[in-house]
Amino acid sequence: MHSTEMVAMDLLGRLIVRNTPEATMMARIVEVEAYFGEDDPASHASRGMTPRNSIMFGRAGIAYVYLNYGVHYLFNVVTGREGVAGAVLIRAIEPIYGIESMMKNRSAKSEIALTNGPGKLTKALGINIKHNGVDLTTDKSDLYIAIGVQKPFSIINSPRVGIATGKDLLLRFAIKGNPYVSGAKFRSRSSKEISNYGFRMPL
Repeated sequence: MHSTEMVAMDLLGRLIVRNTPEATMMARIVEVEAYFGEDDPASHASRGMTPRNSIMFGRAGIAYVYLNYGVHYLFNVVTGREGVAGAVLIRAIEPIYGIESMMKNRSAKSEIALTNGPGKLTKALGINIKHNGVDLTTDKSDLYIAIGVQKPFSIINSPRVGIATGKDLLLRFAIKGNPYVSGAKFRSRSSKEISNYGFRMPL
């Protein structure tokens, strides 16, 4: 199994912590997508290193943040060894703490709809281009990832969303049954469940 795929699954259940002068916000990662390098046609790194995607080739645990279609910032975690491209897109999170601040950052009809999408969660947490390259492995950053309290869960996977190529790869992972997961495409016949997941590895 590709290391980026393993890290993608391992990130499920971990906590994103975002500190601002006004508040501390915290949320559980419930849905992710894995992206590789030149062997992945849907990846930013499919054609090699560029000024935009160079962070994907950096060391594991660094944030890769970019503006998608000039509208939404998307938040990724760089994986793998330095020099080999790989990143995990954070697609949905479950708000845990500082929910009132998240609501101020992004108006939503319900708490469920607050962070159940990659563009929604960055706005709710105030993640933007200044976080591109931030070290997510230390609490000295104003944005980092913590282990938190872990409870048993099953993982379900499916094809990635919103891509034109690489649709056959089951590289979208989510905590089964979590209401904050985006959309309903995990019900497709190409989805499958990965049960009794207990594997843990560092970023």
